[in-house]
Amino acid sequence: MTPNMGNVDRIARVVIALLLIVMIVTGVLSGALAWIGGILAVVFLATSAIGFCPLYLPFGIKTR
Repeated sequence: MTPNMGNVDRIARVVIALLLIVMIVTGVLSGALAWIGGILAVVFLATSAIGFCPLYLPFGIKTR
């Protein structure tokens, strides 16, 4: 896996993931939306940690 995410992209994903987590903890998101938001937050944190987004491959996107 060659990294395909730049620093701005990685930081944006972490910020969005943290916002989703805060919304879940404070009760803004609940039920199915909380589950979807939680899964999305985990995916965003994981992809930003490794610097690779598999959804970028089919489209040839590289922000690095």
